[in-house]
Amino acid sequence: MSAPAEPLPTSLGVASAPASRAGLALSIGLGGIALTALGILVSGARLVALSWLIALGYWCAIALGMLMLVMIHHIFDASWGTVIRRQFEHGFAAFKWLFVLFLPLIAVSLVKPGLIWLWMDPHSVLPGGHGTVGEDILYIKKSAFLNQNFFIVRTLIYFAVWTGLAYILRRNSFRQDADGDPQWSVSSRNWSAAGIPLAAFTLTGAAIDWFKSLEYHWFSTIYGVCYFATGVRGALCIGVLLMIWLYRRGDYRGILNHNHLHSIGQLMLAFTVFWAYVTFSQYFLIWNANIPEETFYFNLREHGDWYWVGMSILFLYFAFPFCFLLSYRHKIELPRARFISYWILGMAFVDLCFQVLPAAKDAAGDPLPFLSPAFLWHLTSLAGV
Repeated sequence: MSAPAEPLPTSLGVASAPASRAGLALSIGLGGIALTALGILVSGARLVALSWLIALGYWCAIALGMLMLVMIHHIFDASWGTVIRRQFEHGFAAFKWLFVLFLPLIAVSLVKPGLIWLWMDPHSVLPGGHGTVGEDILYIKKSAFLNQNFFIVRTLIYFAVWTGLAYILRRNSFRQDADGDPQWSVSSRNWSAAGIPLAAFTLTGAAIDWFKSLEYHWFSTIYGVCYFATGVRGALCIGVLLMIWLYRRGDYRGILNHNHLHSIGQLMLAFTVFWAYVTFSQYFLIWNANIPEETFYFNLREHGDWYWVGMSILFLYFAFPFCFLLSYRHKIELPRARFISYWILGMAFVDLCFQVLPAAKDAAGDPLPFLSPAFLWHLTSLAGV
């Protein structure tokens, strides 16, 4: 028989009030937006636009991870999600604001096609001087999909699906709190059954459109799954941080216990392994096939400081969290759980930079370095979004 859940320690400091946190978050966000806009004058519009794209992709991944976890919770009626579900519901309510923040990228692509996604301007010169996009046979074969109007329509569909699912699940949750009718849970379960494949399809499309198409010659059939795994890892980390903050504030006293933290920690470990599995599978299959249209993606990332970024992802985004989360104590002790959550969130951002930034190349076709003054705009964009 299982032992009763051990209560969490009560000797923790008091968390700051929500109003003060909201004011601080707003100040950081506005400051980040202002500094990012200033970066256009310093580093050029393309690097700043890519920084904004990385930040949006980062927070969209986390919101999508929250949405998927809530729908999985409804489908399986899992006990681990009860204590964290409402915080996830608050988190994925941000989709409408993420859409608003994506509009500048759409505006830039309309005013200056090819600045972010090279294929949007058929007259853009390919890196290394190998003709123009319009003359590229791979672009010609993909032009029915890779065109500006269809890209914008797809992006609108993605956000419409995510925002709609988020609205329905939040509405049902709040209405059940108000009247206690279990039919709202049934409705959420039904919507989740339809919503999981919809969300899976649209998040895969978004990952391909926003990030993978930056280097449209490249082929990968598992890229969307990697993005999903990143989002779920980030969502679980945000969930742990929110639970700890609410516990310190007093809201979760007598509710949150070691079993909850251990369950979330187990999921963090599971998705760490899952992320490593799909990421390595992608690399191994491309390496094994050795097709130039696929291998160039990794060749670009094996030179300069990008090599060390790749090694840091291997050891600091997988190996270290994997070993750390094997320990039961590391999952349930609040300082350690908070530490590994911040660690994974930070490395997830580095991983997304590794995927996106090498698309910015110099005249010779070589990727720009990771560590440069432009790195400041990556951080300000992250704060701004």
